[in-house]
Amino acid sequence: MDVTPQLLPEPKRLGVLSRLAPQPMKVVLNWGRRYSLWVFNFGLACCAIEFIAASMARHDFIRLGVIPFAPGPRQADLMVVSGTVTDKMAPAVKRLYEQMPEPKYVISFGACSNCGGPYWDSYSVTKGVDQIIPVDVYVPGCPPRPEALLQGILKLQEKIARESLGERYASGTESRPSVTALRSGLVPAPPTPGKGTP
Repeated sequence: MDVTPQLLPEPKRLGVLSRLAPQPMKVVLNWGRRYSLWVFNFGLACCAIEFIAASMARHDFIRLGVIPFAPGPRQADLMVVSGTVTDKMAPAVKRLYEQMPEPKYVISFGACSNCGGPYWDSYSVTKGVDQIIPVDVYVPGCPPRPEALLQGILKLQEKIARESLGERYASGTESRPSVTALRSGLVPAPPTPGKGTP
């Protein structure tokens, strides 16, 4: 009979702090991020009205731990893109996404934001916001109901509860698009008035 002790696998720990932070720390950090999502609403068309309806008293997504209408991108960690993203607006969406601090999340709200919607064949419409920034949750519909946004928020919260920051930032670089891939095909911003072109 073998009496050697069975070695248990080493539990996954929290990124660079693996020697200092115990496993429950990941649960606490994910719980904090999950229930304190500051939203930066990027409303571009009729879906933005449904987003506003979801934040009002009847649906009230504040009870889910979602704080609507952050003062700006530097205070937000969730961007909700609702409406038709045009090629002219795409650099602004990308610039504001880059100004958000990590960890940051994106919900694509509505058919226009997901894939261009009924305007997908237009020369000026971006074929989905995921062409320029990474999207975590897609909410379908034209326009989607406020209940659909609540379901999308719950799905995002489930994703946040399962995630590991070590995996997200260490080995997750392959899953996220590169900076050059995000910048390819974008129209450059017009020169600032009053300043000469270089």
